[in-house]
Amino acid sequence: MDEIFLYGLIFISMRTHPRKVNVVTMGCAKNLVDSEVLMKQIAHQGIAVVHDSDDEDARTVIINTCGFIHDARQESIDTILAYARKKEEGRLDDLFVMGCLSERYKKELQTEIPEVDRYFGVNDINLIIGQLGGDFSKELVGERILTTPSHYAYLKISEGCDRKCSFCAIPMIRGKQKSKSIEQLAAEARFLAAQGVKEIILIAQDLTAYGTDIYGKRELPRLLDALAGTEGIEWIRLHYAYPASFPEEILYRMRDYPNICRYLDIPFQHISDPVLSRMHRGIDRRGTLELLDRIRNVLPGAVIRTTLLVGHPGEGEEEYMELLDFVKSVRFERLGVFSYSEEEGTWGAENLKDTVPPEEKLSRIDTLMQLQQSISLEINEKRVGEIMRIVVDRKEGEYYAGRTEFDSPEVDNEVLVQAKTPLTPGKFVNVHITEAGEFDLFGFSI
Repeated sequence: MDEIFLYGLIFISMRTHPRKVNVVTMGCAKNLVDSEVLMKQIAHQGIAVVHDSDDEDARTVIINTCGFIHDARQESIDTILAYARKKEEGRLDDLFVMGCLSERYKKELQTEIPEVDRYFGVNDINLIIGQLGGDFSKELVGERILTTPSHYAYLKISEGCDRKCSFCAIPMIRGKQKSKSIEQLAAEARFLAAQGVKEIILIAQDLTAYGTDIYGKRELPRLLDALAGTEGIEWIRLHYAYPASFPEEILYRMRDYPNICRYLDIPFQHISDPVLSRMHRGIDRRGTLELLDRIRNVLPGAVIRTTLLVGHPGEGEEEYMELLDFVKSVRFERLGVFSYSEEEGTWGAENLKDTVPPEEKLSRIDTLMQLQQSISLEINEKRVGEIMRIVVDRKEGEYYAGRTEFDSPEVDNEVLVQAKTPLTPGKFVNVHITEAGEFDLFGFSI
């Protein structure tokens, strides 16, 4: 009887304190930061934790899902189903799902995929830690286990969004904007620098609205003042800057601080006034062009990355041609294109009819990207002969792959470098550019 009781205690302990947890992350960098925070909390409980691992010893899996657009949702669902099959085969003990998809479609997922032991929302890290048999530690706020290469990390400065873009479900999923304080973010930057991070990438759903909820005004410029002095941080990069009500002081901070990259990710989405109006973007064609002029005037040589959305309701051939002409004239250095996805509960889904066929959306994407490909090649060819400073990301075959201050990891160009002596990831080196491709530069370290 005592042996049976003892065996029961061991079994309960193994179930509530798994020996190893695998955290699987889907979607954007903001999700990745959430996973890194979760992993730190898990490790604090004395539980081994890995990220996106094939380790068969990790018999508890937590999937951090994306629910932004249809393709991302489908990828998350496919991943859940794959791990559900592993659980049915006896290769997993516990399967948990968290994140945007779970927040938005919890009831449906519970019905359709009951193999999952429990579904959590986007702000339920404390509940997940409790599920694993531990206690959430407030003392660890701001600390993470980095899953990126050790020399760069994302710094999420706020959560949620107050915008009302007609196509976007993020405010329904993540709620209203909640900015972190400047003091907390400065402390997080110091923590990252102490871990060896040299590049921090600022992210938020609406970067340029930072501070409006806690300070009553846009305070990204003041945040940059605080971060720019962080010892050890050589590059600060700005992602997801919203074009409407753009705080121009940011441009002067980028100009005056040598460690703020002259790189701005600013999703314009479109240029046609009728389409921008239906999108509820809060800016029109004239305002867009004026903003671009200000950026180019204050920051000559800076790189602008933008995102465009094709196939939105109301985008006919005329509006699409206007978008093409816009790209031809502005010549963005970096550009991504997505097709409109009707998202349940958004203003667009409830008030507009999705009239552009899927095949036409894909055709419009292809045409835009072919145009951008030629623009990118022409811009890159002008770099041949220059000496450019890069950070080394990794070794890849006979080359070292790195980036300039004008390139963000995963989404932008790379510089493929040949070196006479070994280079270390995270090291900054000067490279003589000798050749250019459509999305890559080639050169020798000097």
